Amino acid sequence: MKYWLILLILFTSASTGQGFDHSHSAYSDVLQRFVIVYDGGMKSVVNYRKLAGNPKSLNNYLTQLSEISSADYKQWSESEQLAFLINAYNAFTLKLIIDHIDKFENGDAESIRDLGGLFSSPWEKSFFILLGEKRSLDWLEHEKIRVDFNEPRIHAALVCAAMSCPKLRSEAYIASELDAQLEEQMNIFLSDNDKNVIDTSGVYLSKIFDWYGEDFNNLKSYLRRYSKALADNQTESETLKGNFSIRYLDYDWSLNSLENK
Repeated sequence: MKYWLILLILFTSASTGQGFDHSHSAYSDVLQRFVIVYDGGMKSVVNYRKLAGNPKSLNNYLTQLSEISSADYKQWSESEQLAFLINAYNAFTLKLIIDHIDKFENGDAESIRDLGGLFSSPWEKSFFILLGEKRSLDWLEHEKIRVDFNEPRIHAALVCAAMSCPKLRSEAYIASELDAQLEEQMNIFLSDNDKNVIDTSGVYLSKIFDWYGEDFNNLKSYLRRYSKALADNQTESETLKGNFSIRYLDYDWSLNSLENK
């Protein structure tokens, strides 16, 4: 009896991993229903109020993520792994917000930062299961994604529910399109003059490039690769070719909600 029980557990675990939907279609359905893209595709907000009233689809998707074991995950390609982790970060962030929607409705919270505890930030909260253990958003970003993948474009894909964050796509990241999706995200992020801009004084960047500058290696060289996105004209393109100065814009932590659009 004990032997058959072990076999059943092993079979169930293997079936879960092998049957995982790497198109993340359930998550794309959620994003298409509740994410509003605007400003020529450069920005997006979330209808958190509507999502909080209809959480079933998101919760079902998060359950699928939580059912994946570490052993399952290790069998996947790097692109499948990274798409899984980025989607997990963004989806569990949505969950964190709607689980505290009352605080935003009654004015006790205006930002995700208001959801932390007395001695911890909201990103340090262990509130979900991933790869077999209880995890936090900090673990997902800083101990998993940034450690396992040398991919600076993730900083244009991970969305922490703030207006100054890169836009949340209205589709899931998927392995077969991941490179193109990440490239598009970085181009869109750098094209948004509210977040990254050049003027006569130099280059003004999102604080994201300050916080995670080490991930971009030589930041100025990295920016030059995206000169077509960052520069709006020939004069600005010439600025990027020179020894330009970098300053960082204030970060707007207000919730990336429909009401703040």
